Amino acid sequence: MSKINPPFRADHVGSLLRPKPLLEMRARYHRSEISLEELRAAEDEFIREAVEKEESVGLQSITDGEFRRTYFHLDFLEQVGGVTVSGAIAANPDAKPAKDGFTPPRLAVTGKLRHTKNIQVEDFLYLKSVTSKTPKVCIPSPTMVHFRGGRAAIDINAYPDMDEFFVDLAQVYRDEIEALYAAGCRYIQLDDTNLAYLCDPKMRQDVLDRGDDPNELPHTYAALINSVIDGRPQDLTVAVHMCRGNFRSTWFAQGGYEPVAEVLFNELNVDAYFMEYDDERSGDFSPLRFVPDNKTVVLGVVTSKTGNLESSAYIIQRIKEAAQYMPLENMCLSPQCGFSSTVHGNELTEAAQWAKLEMIVNTAREVWGD
Repeated sequence: MSKINPPFRADHVGSLLRPKPLLEMRARYHRSEISLEELRAAEDEFIREAVEKEESVGLQSITDGEFRRTYFHLDFLEQVGGVTVSGAIAANPDAKPAKDGFTPPRLAVTGKLRHTKNIQVEDFLYLKSVTSKTPKVCIPSPTMVHFRGGRAAIDINAYPDMDEFFVDLAQVYRDEIEALYAAGCRYIQLDDTNLAYLCDPKMRQDVLDRGDDPNELPHTYAALINSVIDGRPQDLTVAVHMCRGNFRSTWFAQGGYEPVAEVLFNELNVDAYFMEYDDERSGDFSPLRFVPDNKTVVLGVVTSKTGNLESSAYIIQRIKEAAQYMPLENMCLSPQCGFSSTVHGNELTEAAQWAKLEMIVNTAREVWGD
């Protein structure tokens, strides 16, 4: 049987809708009307309130809602020595676009990668101080530094040899995870869009066009993540969240997990997988047949993109469908993604967000009884 607890039978991916007063404080900070210390004090207060709500709906896994971030990945990655953030990524022409056509910035490697400071530790320590449950830290997967631009986005002078790039990247992440563990963190989630993007025919073609092999990249990425997490302490749970894009209720990729499933479940040495399964873009559950008995899958069958509240009966039916391919006792339940992967947030209300999380907790109790 796989390791449950964490992840928990009812879990959540991480981000929460930012309360409007917090957004106003961020805007005031960007207009230089308040100091960074004043903004952080406001963030502290809103995080404490969010934690109280997470606990009140019955969640055991507690995050800070990513209230201090603008983007789920860039705020972290731009603090890595050698990474530069600029411009905007290209939209997938087949994907649902944002109403104003806006896409998030892109990143490039412009020098040697170095862990020059602890990135997430201070935020974790505050989260740990305001919850009696299990604080969870979500950080972008190391694959995010490579996938979007590939070789072309990595400075040839800094890294003439790509093997050295992956060695340095893994060391950055090992240093950060060791610092988090020393601070008391025992539950880390790597947010990874790229393994899911490699299920999308358009994105697979893009990878081919730039000279990479979409069949080889999953092996490369599994080896990269393993080089970060292998040898971790036994009491540190590491999960990976598979995401197809979640910017303002839009998405960037589609396609079932079949192209990456065998590598994903059998070469990647994480404890658990948060899997998007909220609509037909994710394909069917048959790739779950590759999940070994010592791994946990957290089924993301509740959408975070709209406020429509799924019924428990519908969710239980979806869980039963998944259980045709892997043991029920190795599964948990969560939303398919965060509610606010960027500061902009998805198109639903805070009330709808909390109703979904409470429904997940209640449904998990109904299914597993714990």
